[in-house]
Formats: sequence, C-alpha cells, structure tokens
Amino acid sequence: MSKMKIAIVGLVHPKGLNFLRENDFDVFEIKNFEEENLIKKLEFVDGVLLRTPKLDKNILSNCKNLKIISRHGVGYDNVDLEYINKNKIALGITSTSNAVSVAEHVMSFFIYLMKNLSLSDTLVRSGNFKKKSELPNFFELYEKKVLILGFGRIGKEVAKRCQGFDMKVYVYDPFIKKDLIEKYNCTPIEKKEGLSLADFVTIHLPLNDNTKNFISETELKFMKDNSILVNTSRGGIVNEKSLYEALSKKIIKGAGMDVFETEPPDLKHPFFNLDNILLTPHNAALTLECRERMSLEASQNIFYFLKNKSMLNEDNLVNKDFL
Repeated sequence: MSKMKIAIVGLVHPKGLNFLRENDFDVFEIKNFEEENLIKKLEFVDGVLLRTPKLDKNILSNCKNLKIISRHGVGYDNVDLEYINKNKIALGITSTSNAVSVAEHVMSFFIYLMKNLSLSDTLVRSGNFKKKSELPNFFELYEKKVLILGFGRIGKEVAKRCQGFDMKVYVYDPFIKKDLIEKYNCTPIEKKEGLSLADFVTIHLPLNDNTKNFISETELKFMKDNSILVNTSRGGIVNEKSLYEALSKKIIKGAGMDVFETEPPDLKHPFFNLDNILLTPHNAALTLECRERMSLEASQNIFYFLKNKSMLNEDNLVNKDFL
C-alpha cells in the first residue's frame, strides 16, 4: 500500500516534518508558489501543511485527493473557505501554539513605544548621554488601561501579562459571554467606550467582512491623544491611510504594526516616514519555540485527521460543521 502524500507549502521547522515521516507519510516540500507549480505538485496529495501562500479555487479544484489543509498558524484568509467547505476538505489551525509568543510581542510594542526606547538608544550612541533630561516624557505601564479587541487564546494571554504590570484590562468581544471575561479578571466593555478610555488598544481578531477596516478614521478619533494602537492579527483590520493620518497629526501617540494590508509593504509606504510607529515583519509568532510548536501541531492535525480522529483537538478544526 502506497504512503499518503503530504505537501509542505512554505518553510516550517523540521520538527513537524520529522513527525510525519516517522508516522509513515510521504512528505515533500514546495518552495515555488506559482499557481502553475502548485496545481501540478498538489494534484495527488492527501494533505497540505500550509504557511502563507494562497490556495484559491483554481488550485484547489485540481487537487484530486486532498482531505485536509493544516495552517501553520491561526489565520486562514489565504484559503478559499467556501470551496473547501463545499467539497468537505478539512481545515486545521494551530490554536494552542502561538498565543504566548504573540502576547509577548504585544508587550514588547507597549514597552518600546511607551518608554521611547529608540530615542534613548540614539542619545547614548551619539555621545549625548548627559542630555537625557532633554528627552520627551516617557511613561509607566502601571495602572494604565488596555483594551483588548478579541478574547480568544491570544487575547487571554495578553490580559494575563498586562495584569502582571498591574494594568486595568478591558475586553470587547461580542461573541464571548461577559461572565467568562470577568472570570479572567477583565472588564467587558463596548467598542466606542473602550477606545475612548484606553491607553493601549491591541487587536486580536480574524480578518473577514465584519472586521475589515474595524479601526478606521472614526475609531481613531475616539482614542486619547496619548494612546497606543497595536495590531498583531491581520493587515486590513486597521485602515492604514487613517492610521497614518492619526499618527502624523498626533491624534494618537503611537502604533505598533506587525501586519500590513499588503505584505511585504511597499518601500515607499508612508509609515516609513513616521517616527512614532514601530514596524515588524509579521513575525510575532516566529520565535524558535513557537515555530517548533506550530510545525508539530500542524503536522499532528494532519496525522490525527487522516489516521486517528479520536486524538484530534476539535478546537483546531475550523470547518467541522461542514465535514
């Protein structure tokens, strides 16, 4: 009997690949993501472990044996969900792997931006150590208010770390019951009210029709002029033109962006002209530890779905209602 074929589309840590090979799968990597190559290479695969390349209907309709796509992460806007639901192809995510890494990245944004660390570093390097009194004010996180938009696993991990700094944590998530939010010692709040009182706003939402431009000109005007906005979820949730205007006009104090509407962003992106925004290359979840966990969890989704469904974490199966 021939082995089931698993394609690895994108670079992942070898821990997961080794797991699949040890469990008798035929595993191969794809590094050319052109549509024609993906159509050719994926024709007879049973499973796909997917990083960031897009799998649309044109590609998926040529996959004759495909049973599961397992995302290396929690977002799946690069997969044609309508097609796979209609054709009963499973979609897995790594729901337990990246929360800690992303939450730490959020806190790094908070600290870097609130403490003006780049200015202090420049001062020392330029031989102006004694001019520290000329630096603009910087602030503590202690007892500041943070609004968490979206209270899934990452949102909960962010809340825990903010509470470690004695911050006051507010949560907007209409899909989570208020008593569950309160169970985590957080305060449920409506979107407008939360934006108006928050010193920090951090986004942990999926990108869909309801969250596109979820933070735009109107929302940014609700925010305080000393507030900081952080997005480590998906580009497009924050309207970049509106954010640029808010930062350049000092409507808000600063921003941290790990994700962009177009990735990579254009080298002439207006964000690059601002000194009150910190930019990272969509790598909040790419610590070594997290890459190992995601690679293994994505591989386990494939193994359990194809060979031992009783072991599958149902929270990792996005479209179980369609299967």
